[in-house]
Amino acid sequence: MHTLNTGLSSTSEYVASPEMLADRYGNPGVPVLASPHLVRLAEAECVRCVAPHLAAGTSTVGVKLDVRHLAATPKGMRFTMRVELKEIDRRRLVFDVRATDETELCFAGTHERAIVETARFLERALAKAGRPVR
Repeated sequence: MHTLNTGLSSTSEYVASPEMLADRYGNPGVPVLASPHLVRLAEAECVRCVAPHLAAGTSTVGVKLDVRHLAATPKGMRFTMRVELKEIDRRRLVFDVRATDETELCFAGTHERAIVETARFLERALAKAGRPVR
């Protein structure tokens, strides 16, 4: 049984470093924080937020993402990713996700994750490729 409650939150701080920038994601000459990198950080923060509260043998997987990249964050600027668990509907978890740089809100939206039985989930996924679960 999980111990999840709405209101759980998690926050991490970062600096927009070269590997996070749009020009590293195939958009040459645009040294600002890349949308795909913000998505990666948002998903990771949601996982970090709920992992300690999940039942043994379970994990979460992303199922829906609805976000907007609102403002450019230049190379070297600090920013914060914050997530909050807003809704629990059986196995469905809904998070508010937000990133704020040193001057403004730069990324916001919602992310949904589903609680899964990890072994069963991996068994089904690996069966698609005809590979056994390790």
